[in-house]
Amino acid sequence: CLGCRGIRFALDHPEICLIQLRAMLRANADLHNLHVLFPMISRVDEMDEALGLLTRAYRELAAAGQAAAKPRVGAMIEVPSAVYLAEALAKRVDFLSVGTNDLTQYLLAVDRNNAVVATADDNLHPAVLHAVRHVIEAAHRQSKPVGVCGELAGDPAGALLLLGMGADTLSMNLTSLAHIKWTLRHFTAHRARALLEEALALEDGFAIHRLLDGALEEAGLGGRVPIP
Repeated sequence: CLGCRGIRFALDHPEICLIQLRAMLRANADLHNLHVLFPMISRVDEMDEALGLLTRAYRELAAAGQAAAKPRVGAMIEVPSAVYLAEALAKRVDFLSVGTNDLTQYLLAVDRNNAVVATADDNLHPAVLHAVRHVIEAAHRQSKPVGVCGELAGDPAGALLLLGMGADTLSMNLTSLAHIKWTLRHFTAHRARALLEEALALEDGFAIHRLLDGALEEAGLGGRVPIP
């Protein structure tokens, strides 16, 4: 749903956000492996304010003599406005993460929970692919890594295109992991980039599906893929 969620809720209730941030910083004191990902960023000032709260939480712990360690910080790219602000956001954080499920429904004006329009929800829609590629390229211009999560990353066709885009990490359900690894072992990065360019030259999502289905069939991966 749209409205007060994600970072908007956190910034509207800083007292709650600070409690969570202080707890995370304390937990990171001995581990130094914490990554904090701020969700539903839609404006640069939201990112700046969130970073300000993180700094405030750290300083409050230091003033109280409590051990804490600063984490790596990321911005979640899942609304259209963040796509166009990706490079500005990348300058402020350590990494970006593209949430393809929400990004797809907001780009295509489709509620995934509404059966009437659910069939229009398509992760391989040309607009979605162009948006994700834009984010990856913007982040890489700032030498920042980009992870991609959601159904696009857990789909063999989508994972192939993300490999071609240069996504640094993919996040998916555990049930999809072996399937995606098995698929990617059958394609070189060069072949994935070639498929990406072919896909981005198409103007219709159905044509993109046919292209990728054909590539998977040609590689002997059509239908149910055996898991080694």
